[in-house]
This record gives sequence, C-alpha cells and structure tokens, in this order.
Amino acid sequence: MQSALDTVYHPEGYNLGMNLGRSAGAGIADHLHMHLLPRWTGDTNFMSTIGETRLEPEELRVTYDKLRQALGL
Repeated sequence: MQSALDTVYHPEGYNLGMNLGRSAGAGIADHLHMHLLPRWTGDTNFMSTIGETRLEPEELRVTYDKLRQALGL
C-alpha cells in the first residue's frame, strides 16, 4: 500500500497506527487493523484538531480508482 501511495500521491512521510480491541477503536472484538496515513509538511489544520472533521481533497471514488490502478488490480 505504501508503494501505491508513493506512486499516486508522493507523500513526504507516513503515520502508522494500529487498533486492537473495542476500547482502542476496533469496532469488532478481537480484531486488529492498521492505518497507513500519508503525510506532507504543513498538512495539519485546525479542522482535525478541534473540529472533529476530516477534509477529503477528492471524491473517495477517485482515490479508490487511482490506488486500485497503482496496485495493479
């Protein structure tokens, strides 16, 4: 996934997070999942910090299509 993100979006770094257990944010008990978040210098903003809002730079379907192609699927 990191290679696909590199190819499509050219991030400058990544954050990696893991959720294990309901209290940690996993919606299914005994389920482990990971998040790979591409990052760029200066990409933080107040909306995520205090507004509990996430801004998407493009339609989700566009992102899906780009990454699917980069993954060769």
